[in-house]
Amino acid sequence: MSLNRLAESKSPYLLQHAGNPVDWYPWCDEAFVRATAEDKPIFLSIGYSTCHWCHVMAEESFSDPDVAKALNEGYISIKVDREERPDVDSVYQEACLATTGQGGWPLTVIMDAGKKPFFAGTYFPKTRKYGRPGLVEILAKVSEMWRSNRQQLIHAGEMLTHLLREGNEKREEAALGDDELRYAYSALKMEFDREYGGFGYAPKFPMPVNLLFLLRYYRHIGDESALDMVEKTLVMMRRGGIYDQIGFGFHRYSTDHKWLIPHFEKMLYDNALLALAYLEAYQVTQKAFYAQVACEIFTYLLRDMKAPDGGFASAEDADSEGGEGRYYTWTRDEVYEILDNEEAEIFTKYFDITRKGNFESGRSVPNLLSSKAAVLRMAGGDTNESEEAGSSGADYADAERGVADRGDVGYGGTGRGSTDHADDEDHSLEYMLSQARARLLDARTGRPRPLRDDKVLTAWNGLVVTAFARGGRILDEEKYIDVAADTADFVLEALRRADGRLLARYRKGEAAIPAYLDDYAFFVQGLIELWEAGFKSDYIQAAIELTEEQIDLFWDKEDGGFYFTSHDSHELPVRRKDARDGALPAGNSVSAHNLIRLARLTGREEWEAMARKLLRAFSGNVSRYPSSFPMLLSAWLLSEIPPVEIVIAGHRDKPDTWRLRQAVNSLFLPEATISHNPGGIEGRNLEAVLPPISGKEPLHNKALAYVCQGFTCLEPISEPGALRTLLNPT
Repeated sequence: MSLNRLAESKSPYLLQHAGNPVDWYPWCDEAFVRATAEDKPIFLSIGYSTCHWCHVMAEESFSDPDVAKALNEGYISIKVDREERPDVDSVYQEACLATTGQGGWPLTVIMDAGKKPFFAGTYFPKTRKYGRPGLVEILAKVSEMWRSNRQQLIHAGEMLTHLLREGNEKREEAALGDDELRYAYSALKMEFDREYGGFGYAPKFPMPVNLLFLLRYYRHIGDESALDMVEKTLVMMRRGGIYDQIGFGFHRYSTDHKWLIPHFEKMLYDNALLALAYLEAYQVTQKAFYAQVACEIFTYLLRDMKAPDGGFASAEDADSEGGEGRYYTWTRDEVYEILDNEEAEIFTKYFDITRKGNFESGRSVPNLLSSKAAVLRMAGGDTNESEEAGSSGADYADAERGVADRGDVGYGGTGRGSTDHADDEDHSLEYMLSQARARLLDARTGRPRPLRDDKVLTAWNGLVVTAFARGGRILDEEKYIDVAADTADFVLEALRRADGRLLARYRKGEAAIPAYLDDYAFFVQGLIELWEAGFKSDYIQAAIELTEEQIDLFWDKEDGGFYFTSHDSHELPVRRKDARDGALPAGNSVSAHNLIRLARLTGREEWEAMARKLLRAFSGNVSRYPSSFPMLLSAWLLSEIPPVEIVIAGHRDKPDTWRLRQAVNSLFLPEATISHNPGGIEGRNLEAVLPPISGKEPLHNKALAYVCQGFTCLEPISEPGALRTLLNPT
């Protein structure tokens, strides 16, 4: 088999297409120069390695000689990995949304050599079906128009490019306030599924950015229904098939509104962000169930997503053995082959694995959606109680907490909670389910695995650093802080050039592609979290240096806010600047949080002023569509409510210092920054980097907590209980 140019790529997605008969180029100047020289339009195809419909289109069309002939004769063809080149994807995804009202992957775009798109869509079959035109038909029609009516295509491309540029311009500023918070909350409440949690109908995405916003809204406004929405969603997702009940971790989304049948790919960013949502729910409610799920996600990431050289891999595919979900689904007979009859009977009932199945070909997606009575009974309720429970997220979580406290393995238990109150029968059942799940997981590892995309992305690894650092701090698990530190060290060593500039992607010894806004924003966030978790000065120093570089490379000096691409990048017809959140939080939203937190940690007031200018830059958009900007509204809230600045003074490893740290870490304090002064020479050296810690030292070798609330500094505190009461008087 002859290989095309993509064989030289490090991208797993591009390598999947290296054997296509299509004469593919990666995104490069050479392709556009050739398109100009040969007077041909550009055919641009964007996808990613674990995208199911990308695989389908590759098999149907890009492996087909007829399609390859049409592309090779009439077009210059470019293949792009959207995870490596989110800058390219974001521009042409916006073009697709503008022309069709929807987007997604695979993304199919036809444009001129000036990179101006005049046709855009997503998946197309080779020939017309599913109500969609065929790719062969589209290619023939556009080729004919290119020859006979090119001006119409060129005009369409110019108009669409103008529209994209216009949409990127700053709107008139608006005053943000509690009204925008309430509008965003009300929109989410209208979309909320009261029966199964989540927002919208189907397909249903986890959208952790909404959950993180609602937790902050609940803390600020005190509306219990905001917390109920979060709890109901987190509990029902954990019980659904969107969660891998055997091996842990979340799949990308649910194809139905019940969270039952997932689209089976697993994304690194989803799991990192959802771990954060469960950790914060634990802080707010102190229900062990949420901590348990966060630990399960970490178990999955450490077991299956560690990359060969360091850091974490990007994603796992949905497909294996020629079909979607084959790796994750079960027949009843398969379970009986692995477990003895009594165990299999209980396990299949508990996890809804039936002869008929709930998926294709009689296979079942394990889930706990129909196990409410069993779960509540194990939590100490009776059958009648279970029929009435579950009207709110809190009801469910209370039941789940009882299970998680006893280490119930239907929820993956680690055994962190007490078992004193569980009777022998329940404990025996829990132990049996734990052992059975472990044997099924062991058997599953013998199946052909889905493809794992093992490239390491700086942005997504920044989210992992944030999740593990926060998890280690909240759960008092040093091993999680160590994981965060190891990941941060890898990025700083392997994905940072000698001149200090970050790169976006690492794979097989090669770091490449200048970093984007998200790389800086997400990684700086992780470094700040790592400082607050472990108080090692190298990480806060790196956060400061990278923030200075981010401002130099991406800041819009005229209107405020950060562009997605750096000032020395000129590859695209539109330089995008956006703050809308999606499956990922927007880089501008995260940057606003970072600037505010760093301003308070370092005393550099100009950074908080910059964050306010950023908020004003997008305020016109936010005031029109508040629910599209949950994380930017969270940043606005952080900028407006009285700050809480906490300095723990004492030797890092001494018990009295640890107890004060734990008093702080147990509380949900999104408005707080946490710093450290070890005292002595080390403390004086640190004051040069973090001036606000100056004078806040341990007394006679005794650890103290210094708290400043709303610009008023209080007397230092040595007792953890008093500190907890001060920070959380209710």
